[in-house]
Amino acid sequence: MEFLIFVGFLAALAFWVVAIYNKLVTLKNRYENAFAQIEVQLKRRYDLIPNLLETAKGYMAHERGTLEAVTNARNTAMAGLAAASANPGNPAAMAGLAQAEGALSGALSGLNIAVEAYPDLKASESMMQFSEELTSTENKVAFARQSFNDQVMAYNTYKQTFPPVVFADMFGHTGDAGLLEFEDSAEIQDAPKVSFD
Repeated sequence: MEFLIFVGFLAALAFWVVAIYNKLVTLKNRYENAFAQIEVQLKRRYDLIPNLLETAKGYMAHERGTLEAVTNARNTAMAGLAAASANPGNPAAMAGLAQAEGALSGALSGLNIAVEAYPDLKASESMMQFSEELTSTENKVAFARQSFNDQVMAYNTYKQTFPPVVFADMFGHTGDAGLLEFEDSAEIQDAPKVSFD
């Protein structure tokens, strides 16, 4: 009889540990999926920028430095996204992506300021269409980033609670996942607006 109680206790303990493992895996998969949604939107944003620059280039012959700054910032942001995609949740990768995105937002703001000096460009239907698509994409990035951060918080919180904290390292869940916080997120809650009208 005692043997059956002992076996039952071991079986219950095994199921309990398996449940913790499964929950950690589930939560990690959720934040990785949420990051994939950010990746989709950021890639869309990066794809829109060359079209925007090509439209602006015809009007802004004297703004070569501004156009190059946006191109360079875009390339840096794409590299940051590739690094973050390789290891979503890695705090260093998330910080690198956030920094690159901040630089790209700054470069796009510089482009927006430069465009103000070109009324024909502001009135261009192509430019208005690209700016509208870019603004829409920025809003989608902000929404996806919030979802990712919510999933990371759920994962980190569960991992830090007892009893998962005892088993997390053994199951390969070392360190907390990093949030994706853009530099301007503390200052403004809305996505950056790019408007040429």
